[in-house]
Amino acid sequence: MPTFTTRPEITGTFGVVTSTHWIASAVGMSMLERGGNAFDAAVATGFTLQIVEPHLNGPGGDLPAIVYSAARDRVEVICGQGPAPAKATIAHYLSEGLDLIPGSGLLATVVPGAFDAWMLLLRDYGTLSLRDVLEPSIHYAEQGHPMLARVAATIADLTDFFREEWPSSAAVWLPDGQAPQAGHLFRNPALAATWRRLLREAEAVSGREAQIERAREVFYRGFIAEAIDRFFRTTEVRDGSDLDGRHKGVLSGDDLAGYSATVEAPLTYDYHGWTVAKTGPWGQGPVLLQSLALLKGFDLCALDPSGPEFIHLVVEAMKLAYADREVYYGDPAFSEVPMEQLLSAAYNDERRQLMSDRASFDLRPGRVAGYETQRERTLAVIEATGISEKGVYEPTMAHLAERPGDTVHIDVIDRWGNMISTTPSGGWLQSSPTIPELGLQMNSRGQMFWLTEGLPASLAPGRRPRTTLTPSLALFEGRPALAFGTPGGDQQDQWQLPFFLRLVHHGLNLQEAIDLPLFHTTHFPASFYPRQRQPGHIMVEKSVGATTLRELRKLGHAVEEAEEWTVGRLTGARREADGLLKAAATPRLMQAYAVGR
Repeated sequence: MPTFTTRPEITGTFGVVTSTHWIASAVGMSMLERGGNAFDAAVATGFTLQIVEPHLNGPGGDLPAIVYSAARDRVEVICGQGPAPAKATIAHYLSEGLDLIPGSGLLATVVPGAFDAWMLLLRDYGTLSLRDVLEPSIHYAEQGHPMLARVAATIADLTDFFREEWPSSAAVWLPDGQAPQAGHLFRNPALAATWRRLLREAEAVSGREAQIERAREVFYRGFIAEAIDRFFRTTEVRDGSDLDGRHKGVLSGDDLAGYSATVEAPLTYDYHGWTVAKTGPWGQGPVLLQSLALLKGFDLCALDPSGPEFIHLVVEAMKLAYADREVYYGDPAFSEVPMEQLLSAAYNDERRQLMSDRASFDLRPGRVAGYETQRERTLAVIEATGISEKGVYEPTMAHLAERPGDTVHIDVIDRWGNMISTTPSGGWLQSSPTIPELGLQMNSRGQMFWLTEGLPASLAPGRRPRTTLTPSLALFEGRPALAFGTPGGDQQDQWQLPFFLRLVHHGLNLQEAIDLPLFHTTHFPASFYPRQRQPGHIMVEKSVGATTLRELRKLGHAVEEAEEWTVGRLTGARREADGLLKAAATPRLMQAYAVGR
């Protein structure tokens, strides 16, 4: 008898698009319908998500993407994670009286990388014009879109703060001085005007690629960069630090002018016939690969995919992998990251011995020869941030409003076999003041740096923050077959891991794997301000059942029960060997949708 799912697994042969908002998924599908490929669809979907989920991503944000191009026949990573500005030194931040970089305001801003990454993707992998992919987002910014309840609630919480402290944000997000209502049409005419001007300037030159190049020039060296530079030179605002007073940011026009997105090879790991591709250690992606290396030694097929033994093993593996993230991961252009050893069989055989039938409450990074001082220094910094008494929230937090922010995700596969998984984020309306003439905000990714010298994630000019953004693409027996991911800060790989394991070991379809109960731990330090942790903690959806919850407590876990359908926002798309395409999206939050035919 078929398993009940909240939605059908979408199947077809022409193309599939799945994202965290139904309008964005429909926009992506429209690009496929007009003859575009998966990369065109992803760009249009991404720009639309900036309009319909402005509390989760924006034009001033960042993104990684993992792509498989049928024409190139290889998997590549597009890095749209901007680096720290030239003036972002530890000495400067310490002189401001800070010991941690705040989670909101202007001091947390790094160079916005998303726009350039989208343009690189469109130019080198796509086929449609700049106007084709931008017009849907302009339409929804100009003509309006139905505001999500969570967006309306976020703005409502910030109404007084915007009026008193961030008036430029009030001008955009409080039309007529009032918080917008959920379900009503909301417009951002300033952002629509920004994109229309960019299009006019880009189309002043002829040729598809020349226009895309001109758009990059306009954003990073033209009127948009000039407005950003002016705003940062003249604006001081309250931020998420515990200090009184206001602070200026350090981003400048010169930082923008010198930036361009890059393409690099992925990190991969082979697991039961699959090869999983992730970003390098400038992102958290390798923790999923390390977790697979640890779990390779267990017979997961024999376990209930929602049972206590399965959850226990997955959580304990993640605790070890994330502990290594804290000590060893960082921008490999600045630090030597021993990824070969961290993914080696010998290292993980040794680490696996730490996984017992009891929940661990200790943070236990592995020991790598030559990194002893780095390990000790990192553990000392983590110890200083302390233990959370109130809970470490799953995604990013707008510290001032105590209103959760988050991220978005997109997976697309077209009829030619091109596929992309991308997780755009940053530029949230609640975490940085709006630049008034542009109608957009900058990111707050800089909060992931430490203000202590000598760590792979220490703040330094030109260094990429160790982002939490972590899309996934997997090959089965060498054939590109699966794109998947989720929003969720430090929890992204924690939710992707059981999803992937349930596909590999339990024969579930995409929707079945997404609908099963999810869980995660905040045992390790959060990547977001104030960087605290909860030893031994796991959050589990109640739908696992009372018996599983009781057994997890017997195993020693500090269990926090989450309401059903509240954890994770997974989406996924799959291509079978015969060309059959499949897609699915989470029912959680009732806004993600998969479409296809």
